[in-house]
Amino acid sequence: MKIRQEIYDTYWITAAQRQEIFFGKATADPIFQTYKFCNVYRASDRVSQFLIRNVIYKHDYGPEDTLFRIFLFRLLNKTETWTNLESRLGEINFKNFDFDRYAKIFETLPRPIYGNAFILCANKAFGYDQKHLNHLALLKSINWQDLIKAKSLQELFYKLRDYPLIGHFMAYQIAIDFNYSEVFDFDEDDFTVAGPGAIRGINKCFSDLGGKSYEYVISYMVNEQRNHNFKNLWGRPMHAIDCQGWFCETDKYCRVKYPHLKSNRTKIKTIYRPTKSRIHYFYPPKWLINN
Repeated sequence: MKIRQEIYDTYWITAAQRQEIFFGKATADPIFQTYKFCNVYRASDRVSQFLIRNVIYKHDYGPEDTLFRIFLFRLLNKTETWTNLESRLGEINFKNFDFDRYAKIFETLPRPIYGNAFILCANKAFGYDQKHLNHLALLKSINWQDLIKAKSLQELFYKLRDYPLIGHFMAYQIAIDFNYSEVFDFDEDDFTVAGPGAIRGINKCFSDLGGKSYEYVISYMVNEQRNHNFKNLWGRPMHAIDCQGWFCETDKYCRVKYPHLKSNRTKIKTIYRPTKSRIHYFYPPKWLINN
């Protein structure tokens, strides 16, 4: 592989800088001051924090209820919609799921009901004109016990990808979400999938991959982090999902810093706006970092 040194260094410099911001240090970087960037660690982002604390670990749910809640939340990917659903439904779980009841409640929810972090397939796979009805039909079709039987992150990914409306990258994201729970405990570094943003970032950091896959490059970065000055997450190093995500953020950063590196995205859409609400960070207890 051939490294584009200045951009490769930018990957690690900006990762370290974003972590300093996470730990409360102000930045003088005008790009970070102007635009919104995700956290280096996926689990530290606001939506993932809500998922972990309020969806997965709110109560002691059984495996089917846990996976159902995670799947529904990630399809929506919007905390306000989840909160509104809970106010109308009470406890959200697989046992009380009824397509007609949920469909009627969805009609009353404030629009838009979906977040914009992930691009969700919107075809009429189950014959409905409305996207949310197709997603409710998808939830009804899932064999939860079959998912629970998965023996690896890769197997779980392929089981999810086989369902309608779940694309390649979305299956990976949901598999990672499932693995935050107590239902699974797979090594996140055993398997990864490069999303479109990560692919753009990789192509900026490397001028030639030498025949290696994008997933190989992500795993390479997992191992490379030990060679860089980087403040990790209370002893937890970056895993493949985090390195994958930071390639996406590096692509965004380079659109401003190095505009000569062309891709199909030329601008950063989201401007940074400080929020008054603070996050009390909570991670999967099995990571042993909450204290």
